[in-house]
Amino acid sequence: MNEFWFHHVGVSVADMDAALGWWEEMLGFTLERRYRLEAIPSEIAIVRNGALHVELFQVPRPRAKSAERSVPDDDVQTLGNKHVAFSVADVRATIERLRAKGADIVWIKDLPNGRAAAFIRDNEGNLIEFVQWPKVDDPASRLPE
Repeated sequence: MNEFWFHHVGVSVADMDAALGWWEEMLGFTLERRYRLEAIPSEIAIVRNGALHVELFQVPRPRAKSAERSVPDDDVQTLGNKHVAFSVADVRATIERLRAKGADIVWIKDLPNGRAAAFIRDNEGNLIEFVQWPKVDDPASRLPE
């Protein structure tokens, strides 16, 4: 079997400049590259935090997502991709830092073994999850027990 590894996650945005500001200010991502891709057509920005890359893309005449896509407990009822999730050492501390910056906190919930998970919305209502898992060399060890 072929081995796969993570490359990036893509997030469609209506306002590239506002989205770049949010990802930089709220989550500490830095702009790696910004360009136009006429084949789609779209404007694309690649932002990075450590080894994680997020592709932000803005297309002409985007269609708004349905309201349930911004509510985690409703979104799971809709088929398709759900959200992007980042592992952090301490979910509660991460959420408190984001709250102090004015982030849109959806919820924070306790998980087994003293861990926690939380959802926020970016400036365009896209869901971002934070899960409390230690940083490890083997990603398979991050899977739920």
